[in-house]
Amino acid sequence: MTSVETPASRAAFQLKQVTRQLTLRPLAIDDRGYGNASFVNQTAAIEADLLLRLASNRYVYGTPPAYGGRGAPAKHGHKLKLNDPETWSLPTETIEVEDAKLGQVRVTLWREYHFRNAPKHTMAVIRVEVLAPSNGKRRLQPMGLAWLGKTMPPLETLWLSYLRRFAVEHWYRFAKQRLFWTQLQFSSLPASERWSDLMPLLSWQLWPASEGCRDHPLPWQAPQDSLSPGRAAQAFAGILAAIGTPAPPPKQRGKSPGRAKGENTSPRPRYPTVKKRVSKRQKTEHSLTAADPEALKFPPEVCSKP
Repeated sequence: MTSVETPASRAAFQLKQVTRQLTLRPLAIDDRGYGNASFVNQTAAIEADLLLRLASNRYVYGTPPAYGGRGAPAKHGHKLKLNDPETWSLPTETIEVEDAKLGQVRVTLWREYHFRNAPKHTMAVIRVEVLAPSNGKRRLQPMGLAWLGKTMPPLETLWLSYLRRFAVEHWYRFAKQRLFWTQLQFSSLPASERWSDLMPLLSWQLWPASEGCRDHPLPWQAPQDSLSPGRAAQAFAGILAAIGTPAPPPKQRGKSPGRAKGENTSPRPRYPTVKKRVSKRQKTEHSLTAADPEALKFPPEVCSKP
């Protein structure tokens, strides 16, 4: 990403590139960082359906009323807030399903709503609430979703599509924290791309390794019979010691001769810093005067005595 890009614009560009390579209309599932009017406006012309996570305090607006004949036509109708039941209108559809992992779930659907800054793009708002958790202890917060597209899938299965994101997000966290995906610094883009290509290979290698390696827990860790990928990576050194390496052992050499006389190495390439935060505008004398005329007056202690 560059300094002039935003996460929404970058995601819209990537989604557009992906849809060009597909023969079927895809369903893009995005978290609540993209559940806003900016992302909806930028993806309106892309041939893809969207299932977006909505923040719990998000406002959406219904269809505007008919034109009354005076003034400008209204752009927004009923105002609905996801975490305020007093603002809810009569839902279009409400179902209750029994999920094997979550328990009893209620799914509520409202149609023909939109974001304030995207009044031309209507969407279906979905609220998922776990009524009776299967474990009986953990209380799950309701989840808000928005669907935009041509043909909406059945409500019984649509909300389940978003749950697939959680497995993907856990892998990203594992790759960054345990496999050090983002900690290495490369001097070229091809080297970074090759390192990124290794991440899925390393992850899949840990799955069969979990059955053949011996657990080596740290002093504060409890032993495990079925190793997770993180514990398999922790015990992978035992597999490497057992199977060896095809590389020959290093040969001992004398003192390195170093660079030849007169040889100059090119410096490492430098790139501009990517800034994602907009700097605040510094206050000037004119802005201070406009905001508070008394701000430019000298304090009494510095004024000369008569």
